[in-house]
Amino acid sequence: MPLYPENALLMAPLSGFTDLPYRRAARAGGCRFAFTEMVDVASLTYARERSAGMLRRGPEEEFLGVQLVGADHEFIRRAADVVNEYEFSVVDFNLGCPVPKVAKKGAGAELGRHLDAALACFAIIAERSRHPVTAKIRIVDAEDPAPTLALAKGLAELGAQAITVHGRIKEAFYSGPVNFGMIRAVREALPGVQVIANGGVTGRVKYQEIRRETGCSLVMLARGAMGNPWLFNELSLGDAYVPPDIDEWFGVIREHVEGMIELYGEESAMRMARKILHDYLKGRGFHSVMKALASAVATRADFEAFLARTKQEHSESYWTQLEANPAAERRLRR
Repeated sequence: MPLYPENALLMAPLSGFTDLPYRRAARAGGCRFAFTEMVDVASLTYARERSAGMLRRGPEEEFLGVQLVGADHEFIRRAADVVNEYEFSVVDFNLGCPVPKVAKKGAGAELGRHLDAALACFAIIAERSRHPVTAKIRIVDAEDPAPTLALAKGLAELGAQAITVHGRIKEAFYSGPVNFGMIRAVREALPGVQVIANGGVTGRVKYQEIRRETGCSLVMLARGAMGNPWLFNELSLGDAYVPPDIDEWFGVIREHVEGMIELYGEESAMRMARKILHDYLKGRGFHSVMKALASAVATRADFEAFLARTKQEHSESYWTQLEANPAAERRLRR
């Protein structure tokens, strides 16, 4: 039985973002298939108590996957055993993260470039996990599909039930064109495995494009959903989608940040919330003073002051711009 139904939208595992409050905001916006933050196998082995907080699952979460990253065989074995103690819907292995602190350890996208080593690591998870196993990869070469296909086929032979393909090479990070043709090649080469398209989906136009050009009905959302949990409903509902008004936008931010305070305590939560607030502000017509206020949030009182300024610092010209471009991304409604 397939892991995901046709047309499913998945929320990517995002280090430093996709904790329980983030996922609750996304689920309120229509997300069903979500993942924890990316979890380093060494951290899970040596700092289990701290890392275990990243494995927290809300009682309302019907589906939750966990993603592991690392390259050391012993740490991978231990991490797989720890994850077996939890109830997850799937265990995903990261072979696509391009950030230097991961790549310099030979993990993530760097590991994905070394076929035998990557498959040896994945084989440990596939053998030890009591949960279904999947993988997330990047294309290995921008021109030659052979290395990417070899990696995907090897993962499938080891038991990967689904493979997410980010259509950019490691050096491109998260910008530039997405190689739809390479994702399509993987899908066509693996008819028995669910292939999930990933990269650059920030709104309906790009969503329709990635589906059309790759032939994939399954799509993973990452940076496009940061500060925009409504994106899941926007893409799944199509023309029936109704954007949030400022009051709804306001309410989701409050609930998200209050959930962070409950989980981490006020001081840590406020420090972490700054980037969250910047993401919610992005593209929605708020004056620059709001960005400054978001960067200065340090206490709950600061957060309340930020919320109190939101309506008065919204630009009237935003509505004129929206009338001229009704298909704009990250829309609000009056």
